[in-house]
Amino acid sequence: MPVKVVENEKEREDAYTVRKIVFVEEQNVPLEEEIDQFEEEATHFVMYQDEIKKAVAAGRFRVVDGYGKVERICVLKEARKLGAGKAMMEAIEHYAQTQGLHKLKLNAQTHAIPFYSSLGYEVVSEEFLDAGIPHKTMLKEV
Repeated sequence: MPVKVVENEKEREDAYTVRKIVFVEEQNVPLEEEIDQFEEEATHFVMYQDEIKKAVAAGRFRVVDGYGKVERICVLKEARKLGAGKAMMEAIEHYAQTQGLHKLKLNAQTHAIPFYSSLGYEVVSEEFLDAGIPHKTMLKEV
């Protein structure tokens, strides 16, 4: 399943749809927290299921304090355990490198820490709440 950098409004809406399903509907994150003031400055990513062109994963990337900040990584239930999350992360990491960024940061939901650890990210913070969900900050050099 290919990951692409969002290039138009339809692709952005497809990414938002995945984010709303995962974060708002499944995890009860308020919509006004999920779609925030950083949407315009972020680079958005979307992954489509080949056969039906359905968006199944999304993420976004920003530059914050000299780091590449990986945000809003999500995969629909039907695409989980199929490598979609790993493919999304690899695409974002590659994009970061093309932008000259080699230090990446993300705030991982604690249940997802093993996934990000398997990709080389290391926990660098204590646990904190974001949208009522426990998180820890993780870093990786690419």
